[in-house]
Amino acid sequence: MPQACFQHDGDLRVVGEDVSELIDMISAQLKVIEIARVKKSCRRCEKIVQKPAPSRPIPRSMAGPNLLAYVLTSKFDDHLPLYRQNEIFARMGADIPDTTLVDWCGGAMKTLAPLIEKIEAEIMASDLLHADDTPIRVLDRGRRDKGLGKGVKKGRIWAYVRDQRPWSGTAPPRAVYRFAPDWKEEHVLAHLGETRGILQADGYKGYAKLYAAGPDGKSQFREAACWTHLRRDFHDVWTATKSEIAREALTRIGALYDVERQISGRPAEVRLAVRQKESRPKVDAFLNWAEKQLTRIPGKSDLAKAFRYGLSRWPSFTLFLEDGRVAIDNNPAERALRPIGVGRRNWLFAGSDTGGETLARAMTVIETAKLNGLDPQAFLADVLDRIHDHMNNRLAELLPWNWSPTDQSRNEAA
Repeated sequence: MPQACFQHDGDLRVVGEDVSELIDMISAQLKVIEIARVKKSCRRCEKIVQKPAPSRPIPRSMAGPNLLAYVLTSKFDDHLPLYRQNEIFARMGADIPDTTLVDWCGGAMKTLAPLIEKIEAEIMASDLLHADDTPIRVLDRGRRDKGLGKGVKKGRIWAYVRDQRPWSGTAPPRAVYRFAPDWKEEHVLAHLGETRGILQADGYKGYAKLYAAGPDGKSQFREAACWTHLRRDFHDVWTATKSEIAREALTRIGALYDVERQISGRPAEVRLAVRQKESRPKVDAFLNWAEKQLTRIPGKSDLAKAFRYGLSRWPSFTLFLEDGRVAIDNNPAERALRPIGVGRRNWLFAGSDTGGETLARAMTVIETAKLNGLDPQAFLADVLDRIHDHMNNRLAELLPWNWSPTDQSRNEAA
């Protein structure tokens, strides 16, 4: 910068400055950390003394906590298949085979198992749950060896969510995922075997036994249906046929959601009072209108099926009018499964049932961390670094809703 004026040869003085910004990126680097432990011996008895080796996230593995957190987050949150991560590490100068990355993912889940079990226990102790499931493709070499198709079967991922934020509840949000090799009801019955209360879900037949009355006349769960699911059926009919009846159904359901937007985040008793005043008349009017429409349309049409789906479950569709905690829909569970849908388009399938279990456990940790406003990679790196040295009776401190980073992890994040 010149020190004098070109025209008058006078000294220049500072009168201000213009500041601009440029976003750049510092490339990630892999590094090898050498851990030196001095050995000492007694001159008299020759006894060797050495400081114990620090614990590792995965025993006898070279993977450090930050590397494991990166691999897990990239795979299960960013949906980056392991073979692509292998290519990324190769560009950094490290040859980490896909099989090693698979072992690391499984080993990390074993390390985090006590924490995952606590998350599951907390959720399954709730008396109000959202549940949904979605299919995933799973390699089954046994089927291929027997000549039964291409060696791929359809597994299932279930999500169970507790989210009290819409009604100002005090419990932190959390989600648990479970894998099953098929869609049999026995899996749901096992998942929810010790849970009681209200279950908000779709019309999957596997839930029927949970809603059925027992010998004492009481059921394990009360069913809460999903108005979004019902709305979707009418929307599909309207998109295909431009039916005015379907269009009116959408308008009537939309009016219920107008009320819900007003009371989102309000206490349960406030939500209940508003629903009784504003939503109840709309729901009663919808019932009367739906019953009349069903007598006027072809019984085998998709429109009739949509009406029958709602009317056959009417008590479950109106439960939200009786309890301010109950949501109008099952969107929390559907949102929880959205990452699985995104992942399917990238990693395509789980390599085995064990891979499906690893997926479910990783999603439990990562999605619960995200529901609590945490960076999952920072959370995983810190917990994997600390969990082996953390006292078992204080393990609850590492749960996502209780966790606070150590000074070291704060410095690394900065």
